[in-house]
Amino acid sequence: MKKVIALLLALIMVLSMVGCAAKTETAESVVESAAEEAVGEAVESTGADLSNVKIGFIFLHDENSTYDLNFLNGAKEAVAQLGLTEDQYIIRTNVPEGQECYDAACELADAGCNIIFADSFGHEDFMIQAAKEYTDVQFCHATGTKAHTEGLANFHNAFASIYEGRYLAGIAAGLKLNEMIEAGEITADQAKIGYVGAYPYAEVKSGYTSFFLGARSVCSSATMEVTYTYSWYDEAMEKESAQKLIANGCVLISQHADSMGAPTACETAGVPDVSYNGSTAAACPNTFIVSSRIDWAPYFVYIMNCVANGEAIDTDWTGTIATGSVVLTELGGAAAAGTQDAIDAAKAEMVAGTLHVFAIDAFTVGGAALDETFLADVDSDANYTADTAVVSDGYFHESEMRSAPYFELLIDGITEIDSAN
Repeated sequence: MKKVIALLLALIMVLSMVGCAAKTETAESVVESAAEEAVGEAVESTGADLSNVKIGFIFLHDENSTYDLNFLNGAKEAVAQLGLTEDQYIIRTNVPEGQECYDAACELADAGCNIIFADSFGHEDFMIQAAKEYTDVQFCHATGTKAHTEGLANFHNAFASIYEGRYLAGIAAGLKLNEMIEAGEITADQAKIGYVGAYPYAEVKSGYTSFFLGARSVCSSATMEVTYTYSWYDEAMEKESAQKLIANGCVLISQHADSMGAPTACETAGVPDVSYNGSTAAACPNTFIVSSRIDWAPYFVYIMNCVANGEAIDTDWTGTIATGSVVLTELGGAAAAGTQDAIDAAKAEMVAGTLHVFAIDAFTVGGAALDETFLADVDSDANYTADTAVVSDGYFHESEMRSAPYFELLIDGITEIDSAN
C-alpha cells in the first residue's frame, strides 16, 4: 500500500514540474487533467475496498476564505478521485475553534464517519477530546502539534513543507525587486517587502522567513516589514495592514492571511503582490506575481486508503514539494522576466536535496549564526519549552521532527510591527 501511495505522489510531482494549475478570482482550484488521470490510475491500482469509508470534514470558514477553500477543493478532488458517493462524506463549514468543533466531531462520528478531519490550529484540543471518546474513529488534524506527544492511536497531525513553496515565491518577489531597481523605479536600499501575517505563530514566522530568504537569495538588499492582524480572516484589517505597509515604503506585499484584503489593496495602489493559497490574477491582473499553496488531496487520498486497508495513519505526516503536496500557481502578469526558469532551477535543487531553505549560512539572528546547540520547541508543552536539537548538516531541519512548523526566530533583515492596535 505504501509503495502505491509513493507512486501516486511521485506521479503528482512529475506533473507539477510541468506547471501548476491556475485558479479563478475566488482562488477556485483547477486541477490538471493529466494529474487527475495519473492519480486516478494509481488509486484504482490499490484495489482498496472503499465502501466502508465515510469521512467528515470540519472547516473553520467556507469558500470565502482562501485557506478553507484550498482544503475544500482538496477534499472534493480526493473524494472524486476515489469515487466516493455522496453518502460517504460530510462537509461542515464555519466551525469555530471552540466547543463547536468538539460538537461537530461527535456529530460526525455519530453519523457513521470513521475518519474526521479538521483544518485549523485551534481545533486541535477539541479533536483530541473527541478522539479519546470515539476510539474506533480516526481523527486527523492539520497544523497541530500534539499528536506525537499525546500518543493516541487514532489522532494524527498533518502539514506540508510549505516553506519550500514560500521560498520559491520569494525568489519571484526578489526578481521583481531587481526588475524595479534596474528600471529606476526604486533604489537598492528601497527594496523593502511588506508582509501581512495573521498571528505571531511559528507557522506564520516560518512562512515569512522562508519567503524572505527566497527573495534575499536573488536580491541581496531586500528587507522585510511584518505586521499582524491577530485574525486568520479579517478582510478589512488585512486591507488596512497592506495599506499601512505600503505607506511605510514597502514596494511589494505578501501575506499569510486568508482574505482578498491585501491583494485588492495592492491592485488599487499598483504595488506588486505575492498571494497565498491561490491565484489572484483575475481580480488583480496588474499586480499578481505568484502564489504558493499546500495541495491537500494527496493526504486525503492517503488517509482514506489507510482506513480502507486497515493500515495505520502516520502520527505526523509531512507532504513536500517532491511529493506534489507543495505547489505554485502559474505566474501572473506582474512577474519579472526569467522568473519561471529561476523557480524551476531552485525547485530541482530542493527535490535533489542540495538546496535547504533554512541553511544557517544564509541568515543570522542578532548578528550571530545558529549552531548545532540550538534547540526548538518541538514537543509542545504549556511553557513552550525549547527541547529538541534541530540544526545539523548546515541547516535548520524544519518540519522533520514534527509536521507543524517550529521555526519562529526573528532573523536579521526582518522587522515586526504591530497593526492590531
